[in-house]
Amino acid sequence: MTHAKVIDGRHYGTGKRKNAIARVFLSQGAGNVTINGRTFENYFPREILRIIAMQPFALLNKQGQYDVQVNVNGGGVSSQAEAVRHGIARALVLMDESTKPSLKKAGYLTRDARKKERKKPGQPGARKKFQYSKR
Repeated sequence: MTHAKVIDGRHYGTGKRKNAIARVFLSQGAGNVTINGRTFENYFPREILRIIAMQPFALLNKQGQYDVQVNVNGGGVSSQAEAVRHGIARALVLMDESTKPSLKKAGYLTRDARKKERKKPGQPGARKKFQYSKR
């Protein structure tokens, strides 16, 4: 499956960050944003998270021109906001290929692959070791 395509006349993009996966649907509209059936302000109460999620629109000066419907799950709220940003950027490129260079330069099309490192056996965490005892 490709990361971006057109479904029912809406442009689709998948965004990922850590364990968060966002399925983003863009269509021409008045700027209504719905996330998991809730309003944008209700789902992301912190303003910084709303700013992060809408950065691709701000970069291209297209705020309020598209209706956005998002299904997001996994991860925390911060990584969900970044996953939404990634999905919006991918859907915008599908709508208009000429936006790709500016979105790519800003880093919105790059999947941030950093994930939590697994805990190793015989250790309390991923890197942390139990205290060494000489005697």
